[in-house]
Amino acid sequence: MKKVGILGGTFNPPHFGHLLIANEVLETLELDEIWFMPNHEPPHKKKLDSVKDHERVEMLKLAVGSNPAFRLQLIELNREGPSYTIDTMKLLNETYKDHQFFFIIGADMIEYLPHWHQIDELVKLVRFVGVKRPSYSHQTDYPVIYVDIPAIDVSSSMIRDRFKDGKTVKYLLPDDIISYIEENHLYGT
Repeated sequence: MKKVGILGGTFNPPHFGHLLIANEVLETLELDEIWFMPNHEPPHKKKLDSVKDHERVEMLKLAVGSNPAFRLQLIELNREGPSYTIDTMKLLNETYKDHQFFFIIGADMIEYLPHWHQIDELVKLVRFVGVKRPSYSHQTDYPVIYVDIPAIDVSSSMIRDRFKDGKTVKYLLPDDIISYIEENHLYGT
């Protein structure tokens, strides 16, 4: 049975924090692959800004291209409406019967688990993997496998703000993504 970690998110833009989380979970849990799964419309976040879905996909391709264990999974982008994890996991489990899935979440989402759509059914379909994040609680009544990762306090919203303010983003995301953002005039560049 293939063991696959799923790292979902808006990836707006993808950064070294995403890659670090994916790599640490891959190695620690001895998974076969990590699937990066960009959301179409996350139910817990406001609507995305002017960056188009295809631009986020292109940035993700640049981010994961050098690691053969990293893949893109576009199932949520190909669906209309909010991206509920329960719907995604039902579809993935039906499509990939020989896979065991591990859904990677940050501490902010661990706190939010009681509010996830159909959470009691969801925990029967997927194993949650929690990664620690500064200033968040890691306590939950739901089954979560914890993976320690080196602390890196970087977020896509911080990077977008730095672009908007004309500040450096060097060493926060890969250089080829920075080039892509600048060439396509994303985030106010």
